[in-house]
Amino acid sequence: MKIILLSIAIGLLAGLLGALCGVGGGIVLVPAFVAFFGFEQKQAVATSLAVIILTSLVATLNNARAGNLIDWKIVVFVGIASAVTAWFGSDLMRSLSNQVLTRTFGVVLVVFGARMLIKG
Repeated sequence: MKIILLSIAIGLLAGLLGALCGVGGGIVLVPAFVAFFGFEQKQAVATSLAVIILTSLVATLNNARAGNLIDWKIVVFVGIASAVTAWFGSDLMRSLSNQVLTRTFGVVLVVFGARMLIKG
């Protein structure tokens, strides 16, 4: 029962941050899965990506309902490009050690977070 309640709490936070900021998977779910469920980095990343399918679908439907918030032309081009590279990226992820993947994840979060704070 504890794991279900914890999963729901993590899902609520990821859903809210995902809808507000376009984040949730990497920033909330991966660290939460590692810290609270004891997942290794690879399992946390793979599980997070599966959760993001539902989160992004629901938020996208609600945003589409609101009008002109989504640039569908960009969605097509970025979506196709990211889907293709995600296939190869998931192969690369599986070939890296959990330690290298964790450090890479941390560096990406710090670099993008710093850039956002500096550029505002």
